[in-house]
Order: sequence, then structure tokens, then C-alpha cells
Amino acid sequence: MESNNNQVRIMIIDEQPLFRAGVRQTLEQASDFEIIENDSSRDTLEQIEATMPDIVLLGSDLTQGGLELGRAIVRHFPSTKVIILSPNPSDEDLFEAIKTAAVACLKKSTSAAELMETIRRALRGEYPINETVMTNPSVAKQVLDQFQDENKLAAIANIVAPLTQREKQILNHVANGHTNKQIANLLLISEQTIKNHVSAILRKLNANDRAHAVVVAIRCGWLTV
Repeated sequence: MESNNNQVRIMIIDEQPLFRAGVRQTLEQASDFEIIENDSSRDTLEQIEATMPDIVLLGSDLTQGGLELGRAIVRHFPSTKVIILSPNPSDEDLFEAIKTAAVACLKKSTSAAELMETIRRALRGEYPINETVMTNPSVAKQVLDQFQDENKLAAIANIVAPLTQREKQILNHVANGHTNKQIANLLLISEQTIKNHVSAILRKLNANDRAHAVVVAIRCGWLTV
């Protein structure tokens, strides 16, 4: 499905038609937003593959499979950024949302201004969910506990999404100090494609930067020193 290159494609996924309609009405205020509503009668991942949205607003109850869907979206479509909208996310919900590699987790009652600003920040490559963690000490402690012991590889593996073979190949070049341009020349693909892959790697590993991504991948056994 083709669209204006300047349009930001946003898919709304939620079991409540009234909520979907309200979010759509809010987002349609922005002329550069193209809204795609999820058809509940069709497979969600197939719809995402067909439309390739830039943003998925996952407004499902986190206790009813929403997190698993969010995790699957990030895993299969790393260029699509997931923003979770929950009725009233608890600290545990926030921690689980982090593990899906969602870029943000907001209350369903959030203001229109905050929702639109969060979407634009996500499009700029930011991770508003990090701020949510920092303002919730108990969630921050859970995250730190996951990474505190470098020997707990299983715990680390549970908090990141697996890398594809191509992503591992690119990360190996990153670990060797190669720039995006150098990697592009070595693999005979465009520099922009490399940038997209690196962005996906950082998201999947919940890494702050390239060096952090290399460390996490080594801990998970995906790279060797």
C-alpha cells in the first residue's frame, strides 16, 4: 500500500471501537498523520506487513495479550515503533512494557497534546519510556536488577528481542569499530539501510548506544570477544 512519503502512518489497535474513534479524531488534527485502523477480523501481523505503519498505538489491556502482541510487532517489524496505551499501568505493567521494547507506555487518559508529542518524539528516535522508568523508582530497580549480574544470561535474554542474522552481522562490524559508511561498503548495501538496522538493534536490545548494544549482545552470547 503506497502513501505520501511525507505522511506518518499510524495504526490504532484496540478492542474498544469508541476508544479507537476518539484516538483517530485526535490524530486527524495533524495533517501529516495517516490513520490506519486495525481490522479485528484479520491477522494483526499480516495487516502490519501489508501497510507498514511507522507507529502502532497498542491500546489493549496489558493483562489480555497486549504485551505479547507488542513484543511480536517489535520482533517482526523493528522499523515500526510501538506505543502502548494502558487504562492504568502498574509498575509491573511498565516493567513488562519495557521488555517488549515499546518506545513509550501512556495511560489511555493521556491528553491529546501528550499523545501527539510522544508520537513525534518516537519518530525522532527518542524513547520516552526511559523517562517513565526514571520517575518510577521501583521500576528502575527491577530494570537494574535484570542487568546487575552479568552471569544471569537468561534474565538478560528475556529482556531483549532476538537479532536476525543480518543484525548480528552488522553488530559484529560495529564491535570492530566500523562506521555505518564502512559497513555499507563492506556489505554492498546503502548507508541508510545500515542506519535502519542499527536503530532496530538498539531498540531490540534496549541499548542506549552502539557500545551498550555490543555489551548486551556479548552477554547474550550473540557476539564473542
